[in-house]
This record gives sequence, structure tokens and C-alpha cells, in this order.
Amino acid sequence: MSLIPLPAAPGADAHVSISLLNSRVTLPGGRVADELDSPEAATRWLIERDLVPESTELLEYCQGRLADLRGTLRALFAAQVEGAEPEAAVLGDVNRALTRVPSAPLLRHDGDRGLHRAPAHPVTKLVEHAMAQIAEDAAALLTGESAGTVARCAAPPCDRFLLRTHARRHWCSTRCGDRVRASRAYARRQEASVGAG
Repeated sequence: MSLIPLPAAPGADAHVSISLLNSRVTLPGGRVADELDSPEAATRWLIERDLVPESTELLEYCQGRLADLRGTLRALFAAQVEGAEPEAAVLGDVNRALTRVPSAPLLRHDGDRGLHRAPAHPVTKLVEHAMAQIAEDAAALLTGESAGTVARCAAPPCDRFLLRTHARRHWCSTRCGDRVRASRAYARRQEASVGAG
């Protein structure tokens, strides 16, 4: 199922890793929406974030690899949020994504552009290059000053990640915050009616 339009969770615009984590979300009623549910959808997701050229067409294998990275990063971010040690396999998978392709853009020269920097990777490595950029963003975020602000939405069943912009902010969107507040108000009314009866 494709993702219904949801506002970006805080931090997703600045961190492609959070955007990838949130490309799959559990919606009320237990439905799952996935922005990477087909090769075409995964291609569109990468193009929209300038991670691959517009002419890119992913195969199912590449879509699966990107979805696997999402699962790995979800486990890594969950460990961060829970204050737990990530599994060695998770760290190994992230490190492989980081090192699979050269990540430093090399210095090049051509007659039209002159000196410029461009990544060195064949067309067949586009997904690996995109995954390396996403993994680099995740590693920098989880080891940087904002690491302590990484959180998971506190509005079940939503499972999106966010960067808390305020100590009291625990929801990825106004919609999730409103749902939690409505649920609390309903519970209070129920308690009051049981107490009155």
C-alpha cells in the first residue's frame, strides 16, 4: 500500500536517514503504508531526494536492498531510542553500506564544467552510492549533537522516528498528537462516568 500523504516528521527534511525510516509506517487500524513497495516507487523516492539521477530505473533486487537498509536502520535507531546496544549484525550491515562504494566525490575536469567534484561509481552502483549516503547521514546523526533528540512517535500504532524539537514533543505530526490527546480525553470521560455510576 502506498503511503498516504503525511507531513514529514521533525528531522526528516534535514536527515535522509529519518526520511528512509519513515518511508514505511503503521497506520491506525494496523494498515501498513510503504513508499518503497515497488521498484518504481523506490526509484521515485530516491529521485525525490536527489540520491540518483532522474533517468534511473531500479530493479526489484535494488528495491529490496534499499528496503533491507531501512530495516537495518530502524533496528539501529530503535536501539538508540531504547538506550540499548545495537546488534553486531546491524552495525555490520550499516558499515558495509558505508564502505561499499567510495563516498568522497573525486576531482574531475571537462571542457564544459571545468574542475568539479563527482562521485566515482558506475551506473550499476547507483543504489549502493545512495545507500552509502543514507548510512552516512544515519551515522553522523547518531554520533552527533542531535543523537539525544532521536525519538519514536509515542502515538500507537505509529512507528515513525523524529527529532524532538521540544522536550515535550513526542509525536511525529499534529495528527498523531491530536489522536493521543483525544484518546486521553476519552479515557478520562470513561473513568468519570464509571466513578459517577
